[in-house]
Parts: sequence; structure tokens; C-alpha cells
Amino acid sequence: MSNVVVLDNGAGVIKAGIGGERDPTAIVPNSMGRPLSAKKWLMADQLLSPDVDLTSATARRPFDRGYLINPDLQSSIWSHIFSNLLKITPSHSSLLLTEPLFNLPSIQRSIDEIVFEDFNFKALYVSDSPSLVHLYEASRRPYGLVSKAQCSLVVDCGFSFTHASPVFQNFTLNYAVKRLDLGGKALSNYLKELVSYRSVNLMDESFLMDHVKEELCFVSLDLPRDLQIARKPGKDNLFRCTYVLPDGVTHTKGFLKDPEEPKRYLPLYDEALQQVEEEQIDMDQLENTDNSEDRNRRNGSKIDLTKNEFGLTNERFLVPEMMFRPADLGLNQAGLAECIHRAISSCHSHLHPVLYESIILTGGSTLFPHFAKRLEMDLRPLVPDKYRLKITTQEDPILGVWRGGSLLASSPDFDAMCITKAEYEELGSARCRKRFFH
Repeated sequence: MSNVVVLDNGAGVIKAGIGGERDPTAIVPNSMGRPLSAKKWLMADQLLSPDVDLTSATARRPFDRGYLINPDLQSSIWSHIFSNLLKITPSHSSLLLTEPLFNLPSIQRSIDEIVFEDFNFKALYVSDSPSLVHLYEASRRPYGLVSKAQCSLVVDCGFSFTHASPVFQNFTLNYAVKRLDLGGKALSNYLKELVSYRSVNLMDESFLMDHVKEELCFVSLDLPRDLQIARKPGKDNLFRCTYVLPDGVTHTKGFLKDPEEPKRYLPLYDEALQQVEEEQIDMDQLENTDNSEDRNRRNGSKIDLTKNEFGLTNERFLVPEMMFRPADLGLNQAGLAECIHRAISSCHSHLHPVLYESIILTGGSTLFPHFAKRLEMDLRPLVPDKYRLKITTQEDPILGVWRGGSLLASSPDFDAMCITKAEYEELGSARCRKRFFH
């Protein structure tokens, strides 16, 4: 069988590799960025270089609000990935590509043109994310409910959208899919607004605030209590954290002033671990004090970090709270639990008990601590008492879709499922696409 390139083309992050492998070769931003000090644009893996200072960098993305709006930019990013990271020859390979649910026909035509006319791939298979997540989870647990019932509800919290998608026998039931117009980008933007209003203007710092969000944010399990604690002064405020901004001289990346500070709130959530956590934090704080002094000594002078830092308290849990209670922020949207409930209610009643017992979380936003627990707390009151509720987070929510694609690409039936370049040239995009059942 020929080489199959598996491309999970997320709006925020691209995962690319060869079918049959467990992990992708490249996990890179689906964007270009130009630092203030540079004349040329950096793309994909170049943005991840530890030496690059992305403070106030200009960013360009091929996707906007979940849909491809700049095919030329996407083609440039793919070309860089194929030639420099995967080192493959497209004309000798097939491509398995993911695309958003309900993708527009005009965008599908643009993608097919890039695949067959710009890169000359031999064959193409296009899939949506939920069916690949379902396939991967069913293969991991061949005797589990997802595999036996061939049915699951995939909750994909992506960069632009969050979808609750029922999957039956490896096909996404499009008529029952429900969408929440919130994703990782909206959460980062909300964090920018909160910090810029309270501390320092960071509205132009997309790359930096993504890092702050990933390092510090978590999902609250008791919002009224946590809001009270966040108002306390000094050390009584268990949520207070300090983030140091890059200065472009001694450090080009932002970092936490005290790496153990974000964990101080954990005893609130797990009292059994309270003593162990506190002892560990005390020890680590001593070590960190030494490390920071060593760092200052190495740099030849003491760094005054106070002018180049900001604090976070309730922002840490208010940002992920958007997913669960968007109406509180004035957004005319149902919360995630209600979104899942509506998706399952749109399916045949015979599927309801299985779907409630096989909810799979995927996508980067599900990595917030306590995400699954909070979702279960919000969803349980909406679910009939006679049904069991089980929510599973993928072992790696960012790679789950790609791994499902890798599995599909290595199956003996894959070649027969693709459309070939000759079929595309003879029949055109629209007729070829009908094979994918979208």
C-alpha cells in the first residue's frame, strides 16, 4: 500500500504524519506570524522555536470562525509541512484530511483544488473529526460499550467551535449535531479582555495569552465559593498567580514567576491530598527561590520583574466558565451540558441510554483541570434518572482525531474509500464528494 499522509487540519493546530504511526510527526500552529523585529513571516514549527520572541507579533490564520477563508495561505503552510517536516512527495502519496462539520461546498472545491492541482496527491479521503474519534476509541476498547454498540457521543471542543456529535456505526448523525459557537480562540480573547481591563494591555498578544490560558486556567466546581476566595487578600487568595512577560533580552517567552503557585487551590478540590500538596509546595517554593536567585546571578544582575508582570485571580476559572454558562456573559447560547442534552434528544429514543453512557471528550479545551467533572455535575440533572451517565476524556485530546485517522489510513479498505486524481479530473469535486456521505 502507498504512503498515506494523515492531516488533522485544525483551525488552531495542525497534526500531520504518516498513516499507521501512533503519533503525528508534526504538531504545529496552523498560522503564520511575524515578530516585531523580523521582516519575514514565520510559519508552523518556526513559531515554536525557543529563540523566537513573539511579543506583539502579527498573526495570520487561514481559518476564521471555523471555516477556511484563505486557501493560498493554507497551501503555503501545507507545502512547508510536507517538504520540511514530513519530507514526503505528494504525487507518490494519498491524503486523509479532516474538515469541519457542515463545510461549505465552495470551500470543499477549494480544498480539492489544492490537494489535486497544487500538490498532485494520488488520492484523497475526507473525514470529519467525530467519526475518527469514535473509531479510535472503539479500537482501543474492543469489548467496551462504544465498540459493542457502535455508538457514541463525541464532544469536540476545538479552536473555533464546540460540537456535540452523535456517531452511529462510524457515521456522524449530522441531523442531530449541535454546535456551541465557543472554542479555544474565544476563551483566549476573553482572557485578553479581562487581563487588559485589570492589569496591562495585552489585546495584541495572541500567542502569549494562549500560553497563559493553557498554564493557569481551570474549571470551577463551586463557583460561588471560588468567587469568594478570589476576593481575599494576600496568601488567603489561593487562586492568585503571577505571570512574567517576556522582556526580549533575558527571556523571549513568558513564564510563571512561581511554577507551584497554580496548584495552591488544589486542596480545595481534594482535601485528602491537602497535607501532601502543602508539604510539596513548601519544598518546591524553597527550590524555586534558589533557582530564581541562581538565574539572576547568571545574568550578572538582579532582574526587577515587578514592572514586567501581572497577576491573575478569578480570571483563571471565569474564562473556562464561558463553556458552561455563556448566558452569564451575555451570549445567546446554551451551555455545554444543554448542548449535549439537545444533541442526544434529537436522536431516536432507543439510542439515548447508550449515548449518555458513552460521551467522549476531545479537543484542546477539554484539557482544563476538572472539565469532565464539572460537565457531569451540570449534565446529570438533565439526564433521566433511569440512565447511567459516563463521560470519558481521551488519553490525549489533542491527538485523538489524528490517531483515528492513522488507524483508518492503515486499514485494508482505505484505498477503496478514496477518490483518485483521475476520478476528480473526470467527475469534478461535487460528484466525488458524495462518496464521503457528508
